[in-house]
Amino acid sequence: MIKSKKLRKLKNINHGFFNRKGGKSTGIYKSLNCGPGSKDKKTNIKKNLQIVKNYFNKKSKNIILLNQIHSNKYIYIDKNKKIGNKKFKADAIITNQKNLPIGILTADCVPILIHDNVSKVIAAIHAGWRGAYKGIINKVIKFMIKKGSKRKNIYAAIGPCISQESYNVKMDFFEKFIKKTKKNKIFFKKRKKVLFFDLPKYVKSELKFNKITKIDHININTFDKKNNFFSARRALKLKHDDYGRNISIIMIN
Repeated sequence: MIKSKKLRKLKNINHGFFNRKGGKSTGIYKSLNCGPGSKDKKTNIKKNLQIVKNYFNKKSKNIILLNQIHSNKYIYIDKNKKIGNKKFKADAIITNQKNLPIGILTADCVPILIHDNVSKVIAAIHAGWRGAYKGIINKVIKFMIKKGSKRKNIYAAIGPCISQESYNVKMDFFEKFIKKTKKNKIFFKKRKKVLFFDLPKYVKSELKFNKITKIDHININTFDKKNNFFSARRALKLKHDDYGRNISIIMIN
């Protein structure tokens, strides 16, 4: 489990970017697979989520996860929001509630954990290229500002994700981003006639566009096997029929 140096300094929250160590799953899911959407045994996933929850606080509520759909949709959980056993279709969670761990699942996409240490609001964002392209980060920041946050008080941690050297893309992908703005050329690099996309750099630029300056980028490549994270791209390369999911959590104490 990895912590952000910037978020670690904030005493009223707890957080963590978990890799695949320390769980109960076996085989290609070994061992801390927290993805209910995977084909792993549901009992193992449940045990793994309990391990993560216990790390924060055994008395805390269950971890809130989403049915992630690579969108720009988010949910806001305040004291009036009835959660129950609902699985919301969205790619970001925002809350001001204490002892409520909110989580994002990734396997190469970017997990972003956010905290306003003055208005005491947190957010967890799943930013794959589609969600980032559609403006999920922009929408979350705008909502936080609407709710009283100030940009200067917002901290953002970009967690482990796929690095540019491992993220080769096709020409239509490149053209899609260039069509949006020619400035997006800076996120692409060509090597031996192959295009590579810098997803974390693009995500960081979206935060900067929203005037967020307190940014911590944990530069760990999930595709690289030695870093011990689940990776959808690596699973595809190895011809596995599925893959586990890494979990990233933030909670107000």
